[in-house]
Amino acid sequence: MEPQAKRRKEMDGYNPESWDILPVLSDEQSQDTELLPAYAAPIIEKRETSRLVRELSLIYPLPGLQHIKRVRACKNSPHPLEVIVCLVKDVPEVTDGKGVTLADLSVDSGGLGEPFIVQIPATPPLTRPQFEKASKHWPTSFHEDKQITSALKGQLFTATQKAKIQEYMTAAVQAAKSGQERGMDAVGAVIVDPESEQIVAVGHDCKNGSHPLHHAVMVCIDLVACGQGGGAYNYDRYPACRYSRQESFRNSCKDVNEKDTGLPYICTGYDLYVTREPCVMCAMALVHSRISRVFYGASSVDGAMGTKYKIHCQKDLNHRFEVFKGVMIKTCEALIRK
Repeated sequence: MEPQAKRRKEMDGYNPESWDILPVLSDEQSQDTELLPAYAAPIIEKRETSRLVRELSLIYPLPGLQHIKRVRACKNSPHPLEVIVCLVKDVPEVTDGKGVTLADLSVDSGGLGEPFIVQIPATPPLTRPQFEKASKHWPTSFHEDKQITSALKGQLFTATQKAKIQEYMTAAVQAAKSGQERGMDAVGAVIVDPESEQIVAVGHDCKNGSHPLHHAVMVCIDLVACGQGGGAYNYDRYPACRYSRQESFRNSCKDVNEKDTGLPYICTGYDLYVTREPCVMCAMALVHSRISRVFYGASSVDGAMGTKYKIHCQKDLNHRFEVFKGVMIKTCEALIRK
């Protein structure tokens, strides 16, 4: 490839090194660590540590804070260890202006120094960034999900996988452009079977033409359903919207009452690639169609997969799926601006 052509493709976002694939995590996984004020005290005699921890655990058991390590080591301090005594909210407020003493905390002063206030994490860290922030305040236990750690670093996918992801999103971009040429919003989507690495369906926005609810994602889902003997609409006037198994598509659409095709329920096990973050309607349709993973490029103001809502993380739904953003982001954002 000529250097100038290569630079042009990189500017367009076709260089896999120019964008990252980042996970869209739940609020619990992505929010800042909430802190609680607590009283801690120096342990004067290190050999008394076990006894002090046992006694404090009986007086102040700290329910719901099992992730907190009761004792921490101290550097550059006359006392090598400090221990959590209790939460600030668990003791009466002192109004004499002299500060809280161990007697105020109903704790035997033997083996402990004067208490002081520290901030401790209210909930266990779920990701490494949360753990690192929490540990700056007080030591906590952490059971790391290495897949999430790799994903947050943009290292979850290999170079080969990333090139394949780019291939699928490029097909979605091309579909978006085809729809745009027909007066539709420039949004494209493809559904992929990751086992066979084959594109199952390609769709673009059709809501300005065939139906107001025909967003690109909805079109793709309907095409897959049609290929399995269901589906509700015909997209013959939009040649870029297609089910990849064309013979199956034609046969099944002739008889939507056809019995079991042997195919999985709509999008079970499939991946979606879409140029723009799906809205609430499309997100819920993906839940009901049992999609496995969603990859999108540009964020949307009313997006339901990270920007405004996180439908895929709702615990009361009967199906959840993984979502990744940022795929060919510059190219996908350029579609919106046109």
